[in-house]
Amino acid sequence: MTEILEFPVLLRLIDERSVAFRAAIASAPSLDVQVPTCPEWTLRDLVQHLGGVHRSWAAIVAAGPADARPDVTVPEAPREPAALLAWSAESTDQLLGALREFGPDRGCWTWWGGSRSPQTSGAVARHQVQEAMVHTYDAQITSGAAQPLPDEAALDGVDEFLSTCCAGTDSWPHEPAVVDYQATEGRSWRLSLSADGARVTELPAPAADSGEAPDPADATLQGAARDLVLALYARIPVNSLKVEGDPRLFDLLLAWDPSV
Repeated sequence: MTEILEFPVLLRLIDERSVAFRAAIASAPSLDVQVPTCPEWTLRDLVQHLGGVHRSWAAIVAAGPADARPDVTVPEAPREPAALLAWSAESTDQLLGALREFGPDRGCWTWWGGSRSPQTSGAVARHQVQEAMVHTYDAQITSGAAQPLPDEAALDGVDEFLSTCCAGTDSWPHEPAVVDYQATEGRSWRLSLSADGARVTELPAPAADSGEAPDPADATLQGAARDLVLALYARIPVNSLKVEGDPRLFDLLLAWDPSV
């Protein structure tokens, strides 16, 4: 049932979001302004971060299958605005070039080895859509012109986040719980949390339901996919969406890092 965007679509979205990111950076009056959604960073830091992410994953994909993260050195970004934007564009080109060269099925190291997402360049591309999309939002809100997240990327982003950042065998350190995420576009996901780990399943649409409704969740978060993604990445407060059940579960989820 899970719908995953095709590889060429992922590459297009990485490119489009990266172009939008640089447009937001270029429109800002200063690169030294603080990013409100990443308060430890300035806009210049944000460009360095996303460019470094693009260059690092380009090298990781090119390195192929590995048990440990390949040693990658990212050069310091230039400080002059035009040169910084050119460096950012070159960073995106490196990422897209590696993904196009090796295709979606190439094995490579990923930090999400224990999750439901595969360790492939296709999964890297899928996650990089979210990376570029959320950081474009960061840049846009800093420059005062935040735009809604693209619908197709946001809807895939809910599934990608739950599959990559949550689902896995890392023990949930609290009482077992079931959390549902409902996108108003018609897709819903259930995250089941226990000492055995976290499992994500996509719930059937009402029209496809056999007549038996799933057991009630302990907490439910409902909203447009674009808002669910921003809440999952802690860009907007959870209580700005519709919350049912125990709201404390969302605080526990935001504080939980299965990768450590």
